[in-house]
Amino acid sequence: MAVLASPRTVGTSSGHAKGLLRHALDTPLASLYLVLTATGLLTGLGVLMVLSASSVYAEVNYGDPYYFAKRQIMFLVLGIGLAWLLSRASPRMLRKMAWPALVISLLLLMLTFTPLGVTVNGNRNWVQFGSSWTRLQPSEFAKLALLVWGADQLTRKEKLLDRTKELVPYLMFTSLIVGLVVLQGDLGTSMVLVAIIGFVLFAAGIPLRVLAAIAGLALTVVLGLVLASPNRMRRVFGFLNPTADSEGVNAQSLRAMYALASGGWWGVGLGQSKQKWGMLVEAHNDFIFAVIGEELGLVGVVAVILLFAVLVYAAFRVASRSDSTMCRHVATGVGAWMMFQSALNMGVVLRLLPVLGVPLPFLSYGGSSLMANVAAVGLLVSCARQEPGARKALARRHTAARARVTAVVDRRG
Repeated sequence: MAVLASPRTVGTSSGHAKGLLRHALDTPLASLYLVLTATGLLTGLGVLMVLSASSVYAEVNYGDPYYFAKRQIMFLVLGIGLAWLLSRASPRMLRKMAWPALVISLLLLMLTFTPLGVTVNGNRNWVQFGSSWTRLQPSEFAKLALLVWGADQLTRKEKLLDRTKELVPYLMFTSLIVGLVVLQGDLGTSMVLVAIIGFVLFAAGIPLRVLAAIAGLALTVVLGLVLASPNRMRRVFGFLNPTADSEGVNAQSLRAMYALASGGWWGVGLGQSKQKWGMLVEAHNDFIFAVIGEELGLVGVVAVILLFAVLVYAAFRVASRSDSTMCRHVATGVGAWMMFQSALNMGVVLRLLPVLGVPLPFLSYGGSSLMANVAAVGLLVSCARQEPGARKALARRHTAARARVTAVVDRRG
């Protein structure tokens, strides 16, 4: 005979679980662990899914099913190295890096309009120094530069942000970066940049009338760019009429939906995707979320969404708990970046938005994107280490570790 738990027992268990969660989140290094755990799981899953989604295409075109996976791992290692360096940087050091990062970013963006620039899928947003292994997408690193430089500028003028004229230099340089990305033809990335800028300004306490003016101008520019481009207009009309041109403008979107639908609850199994066999062209890039849904099912899709939610929550948690204005702005920017870019990519795959060509952070194939994403986490880790409680906890650990080393040396001496 089944024994049903009483409401009191259920309530007690629920309260106990909430208590444990609250206790875990109250620990000094909780933010740091949340960032590292979510990022580690996303990057690990990303390498696995790039291998699965790209193996057929890589075998046919390069004779090596591991071609893209090996490159992804290489760029991940480079990104981890850069992230480690950034994670050890203090807010003061980050501020010293602000102007050099902005200048280098602007120079790289300008190089896309020289003979070093490379056009891919109609967008001239790559720079290549020799072989394809040295090809970079400057707009991805521009996000990093914009975060650090923008945070420095807003920190310097923290008490003057209610004066519109004090924002002019910030808006001029950020508009210059966004403008260069727009000229490259990359509307999706420029929208992510604008979203980051707007969210950071909102969190910094900029007057709402200024934010409304910026938002209105941005929407007007986006509308103008869409109307001026026949290709973008085709994408919009295709989005509004999903059954039209199933072998043309709607081909990717429809096949992504087929992939998601065939995945069901638990998926068809890792490596068993059918859409990656030449039907879903960007299977390992912008539409990798569809392959995740097909192979890992609804459970895999929800897991990815939850991991991004945890990372974004951790970023905003770091921003709210930090006593450094620089770290507050940096953490807010990283959180906005991950939130808006992942939402745009998933929205496209789920047919909630027209096709924009924005990669899914940590999961889509792409060296520049992966390195920039992991480096951004390095910035977030640096800020998480600067939380007041985290600083004390890490200092205690460092002191204890040094004492243990000293004790070992004394015993051996």
